[in-house]
Amino acid sequence: MPETLTPAEARRTALAAQGFSASARLRSRRPFDPALERLHVLQIDSVNVFARSHYLPVFSRHGAYDSEALDRHLWQGGGFTEYWAHEAAFIPVDDRPLFSWRMDDYRERHRADGRSEALSGAISAVRSALADRGPQFVRDLETGPRERRGPWWDWSDTKRAVEILFASGEVVSAGRERFERRYALAEQVLPASALGAVPRAEAQRALIEQAARSLGVGTLADLADYHRLKSGPAKSAVADLEEAGILIPVRVNGWNGSNGKPLPAWIHRDARVPSRLAPDALLTPFDPVCWFRPRAERMFDFHYRIEIYTPKEQRQFGYYCLPLMVGGRLAGRIDLKADRAERELLVQAAWQEPGAPSRTAEAAQQLLARAAAWQGLSAVRTTGVGNLPLPGSFDPRP
Repeated sequence: MPETLTPAEARRTALAAQGFSASARLRSRRPFDPALERLHVLQIDSVNVFARSHYLPVFSRHGAYDSEALDRHLWQGGGFTEYWAHEAAFIPVDDRPLFSWRMDDYRERHRADGRSEALSGAISAVRSALADRGPQFVRDLETGPRERRGPWWDWSDTKRAVEILFASGEVVSAGRERFERRYALAEQVLPASALGAVPRAEAQRALIEQAARSLGVGTLADLADYHRLKSGPAKSAVADLEEAGILIPVRVNGWNGSNGKPLPAWIHRDARVPSRLAPDALLTPFDPVCWFRPRAERMFDFHYRIEIYTPKEQRQFGYYCLPLMVGGRLAGRIDLKADRAERELLVQAAWQEPGAPSRTAEAAQQLLARAAAWQGLSAVRTTGVGNLPLPGSFDPRP
């Protein structure tokens, strides 16, 4: 294992760990396993301007596939569940006990800030309704008129109660319909093995090791962010894993802190450093390759901020820009919208980074054509906004 990595070697190591490879085709049997095992967490987001975020990582790594098949695999296969693992995310159901300490923390936080007491009636009502009638949507659980506005995104007391129970692990998601969760008591839908608890330090050590597997190489901040651990517990876990020989200290040239000194980094002992790996891909903003902004800046020299909540007149690049990877570098960003009524993929803006590869426009056009075909759209139409030159319209068909 090398003691020092070049920036290019670090990028290739990270992309290989994330499931990008020279052979991107899906397997015929259990096709989603390679990507999901590499990712470990598949972040969920409600924005559906182009495609739901959890669909994109598989497409980015393997190309077109049946999104409904992924949903069946995630929701009906019995191998995955939802929890606050990064943000809201799918995780392997067998790894749910690794988050039992977080469930305990949420339970204590809601007790300490008074929310559990203030909502005790609604919490009891939700428990009883789910016990009596099984999995239900919030709209089925509500017994009275919703509040017009509230401190939690206009949530009713019932919605607040069920989310408290979800965070503490007592309630789980039993599937979604039009992106709305159907809630159930955990024991109603999960196997007994998923209801257990793992001691805090042991669980956090396992999560840091998994983060290292998924990242390949990373700093303490990178490893902690993957499952949203605090730096203190993450540091202790890294020390234990280093002592066990699972994480190996490594220096990455150019990875320096604000003081100019090299940042400590670690590589997983099973990580590989490919001699060549230069994938092209459209990424969701919530892909692990770019979701931790400091890492994206350090590794790819790519400054990215999502602008959904930025007023339109203040946006620099666009409402929902997908990072564009060309040759293993984050080379641009493309603001996409699927116009399903007109069966068009709208490129509302397209930008390339300074120093982007000369073939960036060609790669972007090919990726957009694949994305449109994957979504069942018959044309790609561009506005010309941005500095990435693309045709005004083109056919996604080969």
